[in-house]
Amino acid sequence: MARSPNERTAKTQVVRLGGREVVTEGLNLNFWADISHRCMTASWPAFIGGAATVFVAFNAFFAFFYWIGDQPISNVPGGAYIDYLYFSIETLSTAGYGDMHPQTHYGHFVATVELFTGIFSMSVMTGLVFARFSRPRARLLFAENPVISDHEGERTLMIRLANERHNIISNANARLWLFKNIVSKEGQPLRRFYELPLSRNESPALALSWTLFHVIDEASPLYGLNAEDLGANNIALVVVVSGYDVVAAQTVHARKSYDYPDIRIGHHYAEILDTTEDGRLRVDYGRFHETLED
Repeated sequence: MARSPNERTAKTQVVRLGGREVVTEGLNLNFWADISHRCMTASWPAFIGGAATVFVAFNAFFAFFYWIGDQPISNVPGGAYIDYLYFSIETLSTAGYGDMHPQTHYGHFVATVELFTGIFSMSVMTGLVFARFSRPRARLLFAENPVISDHEGERTLMIRLANERHNIISNANARLWLFKNIVSKEGQPLRRFYELPLSRNESPALALSWTLFHVIDEASPLYGLNAEDLGANNIALVVVVSGYDVVAAQTVHARKSYDYPDIRIGHHYAEILDTTEDGRLRVDYGRFHETLED
């Protein structure tokens, strides 16, 4: 079937949702349409590199207008473009060293426009940097593999996590979701999600490690499934943990997703807690991700 002109011009993108890559088509989203979100989600090297590129581009733009004027700036030897570029950097950043300054109405006009642009851009940049630093982030370490083993005499799905900061996250709350492929009665393939009940989904003070337990009984979507069934249904797990960071005085969130190859059936976690000779609690994070066969 031939595509319409709008469909042919729509951009194809590959986006990452958790650990999964998704190809999207037919969405014409301009780069500048959500620039704030792009600035907040970009990595620090990309953010700093983008800010530096914009800074250089702005200065090169205004330096060109100084350069084509009739000696708009004083103390510019020979009227070289690079000198106007230096003056533009001083003006845009509001540094104003004073050795070069506008001396014509044209120069004052361009400098006025650039000063306004500099004040505006510096305000935006300050806000973006503050927002990136002030975002509450939880430093939670999740085990690389969920395990399914017997616990308290029942078949149980277990996921271990730990607080890397070793501070107190009070009223920590965890929720566990399962995603699977199903086919509706009409034969339409669907992706359904189910919340898996946890034996204890709250912790009054998350400081070290915490293991989440979901009992696989007759009511569980995992009941009776083996490793082949997990792959056939394209099973995925998503853990969401939130709580109040008493040091940052903010609510923090963390998320971890697992695909079906990550789930180890018939394994249990290696023990990481013991006591020292003087009676203190010891946590061995070197074995945090280690699993052992039953």
